[in-house]
Amino acid sequence: MARRCVLATCQLNQWVLDYDGNKQRIVQAIKEAKAKQATLVLTPELCIPGYGLLDHWLENDVYTNSWDIVAEIITDEDCADIIIDLGLPIQHRGCRYNARLLALNGEVLAIRPKLDLCNDGNFREMRYFTPWPRGRVEDYRLPDVLRNLPRGQKTCRIGEVAFETEDASFASETCEELWTPNSPHTLYSLAGVEIILNSSGSHHELRKLDTRINLILEATAKTGGVYMYSNQRGCDGDRLYYDGCSLIMNSGKVVAQGSQFSLKDVEVQTAIVDLDEIWSYRTSPSRGMQANEPGVQKLERIQVDFRLCARVSYSRAPLTATIEPRYHLPEEEIALGPACWLWDYLRRSRAAGFLVPLSGGIDSCATATIVFSMCRLVIAEARAGNEVVRADAERLYGEALTDSTTPQQFCNTIFTTAFMGMKQQSSKETRRRAEDLAAAIGSYHIDTNIDTMVSALHEVVSSTLGIEPKFKVHGGTQTENLALQNFQSRSRMVLAYALGQLIPHSRGGTGGLLILGSANVDECLRGYLTKYDASSADINPIGGISKTDLKRFIAWAETKFNLPILQQFLDAVPTAELEPITNDYVQSDEADMGFTYDELSVLGRLRKTFKLGTVGMFERLLVDWNDRTPRDVYKKVRDFMYYYAVNRHKMTTMTPGLYLESYTPDDNRFDLRPFLYPRFTFEYRKIENLLKKMEEGEAGLDG
Repeated sequence: MARRCVLATCQLNQWVLDYDGNKQRIVQAIKEAKAKQATLVLTPELCIPGYGLLDHWLENDVYTNSWDIVAEIITDEDCADIIIDLGLPIQHRGCRYNARLLALNGEVLAIRPKLDLCNDGNFREMRYFTPWPRGRVEDYRLPDVLRNLPRGQKTCRIGEVAFETEDASFASETCEELWTPNSPHTLYSLAGVEIILNSSGSHHELRKLDTRINLILEATAKTGGVYMYSNQRGCDGDRLYYDGCSLIMNSGKVVAQGSQFSLKDVEVQTAIVDLDEIWSYRTSPSRGMQANEPGVQKLERIQVDFRLCARVSYSRAPLTATIEPRYHLPEEEIALGPACWLWDYLRRSRAAGFLVPLSGGIDSCATATIVFSMCRLVIAEARAGNEVVRADAERLYGEALTDSTTPQQFCNTIFTTAFMGMKQQSSKETRRRAEDLAAAIGSYHIDTNIDTMVSALHEVVSSTLGIEPKFKVHGGTQTENLALQNFQSRSRMVLAYALGQLIPHSRGGTGGLLILGSANVDECLRGYLTKYDASSADINPIGGISKTDLKRFIAWAETKFNLPILQQFLDAVPTAELEPITNDYVQSDEADMGFTYDELSVLGRLRKTFKLGTVGMFERLLVDWNDRTPRDVYKKVRDFMYYYAVNRHKMTTMTPGLYLESYTPDDNRFDLRPFLYPRFTFEYRKIENLLKKMEEGEAGLDG
């Protein structure tokens, strides 16, 4: 008899500390898995309280509340007769652990704590948890809420264990353990374990999915066996979007893959696999020798009186066919990831909608287009029968959605765009572009001027200081020029929040609008924005996206969303329009910054992703920019470090932006650096000495 079984994994849109909602989604996933004849179901990492609790992990309540939910789930009749792999935090002998709990029919089979904690990038797990020592297994005293259940179970095993049912074997590894050089699944496969379970809390990053999938493919292609991966999906209360894409792989081939972006709160993936097929991948004599090396077979095994393969072993249903992994283009990732993040934030915050100051430039255009993408997803999901989305959408829309309700109509209710111009600085072209884009996506659009606000501020400052500041084109100094630009920028921020509070009321509704920022990652890196200007907002969906990628997204959306107006944004020269337009002068962003956006992307990646300092960047760019003179390369590096250092303080107050790019300068927890810097005189001296040697060498060759 073939050992055929149905295995289930899931992706859940959990929300931090939403114990009731998180439990409901877990139980729904278990019920859907059972309906498909699954005998084992895997859930995401720390799915009971939610992953992104940050310092809430230090609170005792989180641990006791999580055990309360465990007790409710494992005794629920809908959760019987299936092995359940749950994620929760536990306390044991004075330490906190990120753990997996395996249960069956009201009994805790064992607890498997996480061995390798993620403690870089956006993650700080070692601030909250202790890594469990490899190979250690001992008894765990279950809390009273479980001891008082009808079973009266008092203890279970805790540690690095495997599980053996009557007809199969499986073991857990958690998220980061897959990414480490010495991943546990290698040991487990050599020890004969057939199914590896990986529960994860992995966030979206542009172009990252292929790395994740390739790691899992390699894990099963080399050692054979089934690998199940479950990931959280959605915004659980922070700057990250967890991007689902749960997987089931069998010996190097994908047999099930969940969607990466979706508005579904629960998505279950199942696969029928034949465990006997694994044998052919494990017949290598070299593998046999390694399997008998000291320590490999010492893995403690928990015996489980249950059959994984009983339900479909005699069925003639075919095995699940292999599929090719599905990947999105980066432009699609930008269209979908931030849109889903915005929807979660909007519905969970209970705000009335969004407002964005729409300038007529690429950045605010991209933010507006992402909101329109969100509206498209919401209407499509409601039409497809998603009652959770429909309920949230109708609450925001104020009436029932029908089959004829368009994304533009929904957009008009929940999204306001506001052009805040100046009569001398704002061109007719940017004003018209903003108006035409608003008409195309259906947003409620306001076209106004802020001259009176700026004039009032100008008058107060002038009378207070006894000076009359002037723009550069009118003979003013650089200090005056910058101050007058900032008068406008900060006035727009004040007006945006005033409108956000009152627009719903003026339209007969209630509540307030969330203000969206539109500062891209490159401008944040360079500091090319005014502190407390229109970049200061409630949230920023493009704060982790480069200008280069935003342009690609706009070009893609022009066709995919049928928005011809977007081409005009691509053709326009990026400009802040904060200085008066004259016959021979129009302000340009790249001229103001002293860098192209492509150059900023390169410098940003060298600084953060490649972890290079001032001298290291110079040495690398001597090669990468070998079409430039060494002096020109030095000037770019020196200018970049100057502006980066003097503007770093702006990152401490930046609007919370969705994390998407590996070199984002977000100061919250991803890019932790000082905001008061010295002049880098030592580094500059080193580079100048290098330049001197290079130039002396070239002179010698010329002679």
